[in-house]
Amino acid sequence: MAKRAAISADPTPLERLLALSHNLGREDRKLAILGEGNTSARISADSFLVKASGSNLASLTAGGVTACRIEPLVALLDAKGLADSAVDDRLLSARVDPASKKPSVEAMFHAWLLTLPGVNFVGHTHPVAVNAILCTKHARTFATRRMCPDEIVCCGAEFVFVPYVDPGLKLAQAIRRAVLAFVKRLARPPRVIVLENHGLIALGATPEAVMAATLMAVKAAEIFAGAVAVGSPQFLSGAVAARIAGRPDELYREKMLGLR
Repeated sequence: MAKRAAISADPTPLERLLALSHNLGREDRKLAILGEGNTSARISADSFLVKASGSNLASLTAGGVTACRIEPLVALLDAKGLADSAVDDRLLSARVDPASKKPSVEAMFHAWLLTLPGVNFVGHTHPVAVNAILCTKHARTFATRRMCPDEIVCCGAEFVFVPYVDPGLKLAQAIRRAVLAFVKRLARPPRVIVLENHGLIALGATPEAVMAATLMAVKAAEIFAGAVAVGSPQFLSGAVAARIAGRPDELYREKMLGLR
């Protein structure tokens, strides 16, 4: 059984990150196994913590977390034609402590997402139920349509959808493009990003917001798959989804649930 981090009365960002990682890595939730997935937490205006490459979410310890500077990794997203070895060099040079472990190659998109307003924690997983849809022709529809009100409360009126790109720098660049387009269109940052044939990214102000978005996205995937199996899914209209997303009572409930 994985050893859980002891949480103090006033937990540090590292303690909160470890707890989030352990919750996302629980085997029974089928969100990530072995070295799959990664998590991050902002610790200052210019630095963040991220799971080190090869670490396991379920058993993550402080030794498996690396502190990195944000700016060098965000700047990397503007690079073109870099070889994989050059990207690795940039990842290593972004570490606050040169003796710490190599950060996940996906630290690049974590660094950029943590610059979005209100985003302090990010959790990236490969949920079985979600990937069962992201690996089909229904992926974009799943990302952009809603079937239940609580999905909107926890995950937003829609997900960002990113067509398949190999993990690494190109994926980080594709995520930035898709998120910027989403923000330009809807005037707010997303809560969930889905990556075709890959997985899910949840982001929020708190670990609780990341967990809620992840678990609700999995529930939504199970409902979507069941609806498709039975017949044609009946989606909420865009107007209804927008109304639910902006209702004062729902905004209050989000606050009480720790989603804001």
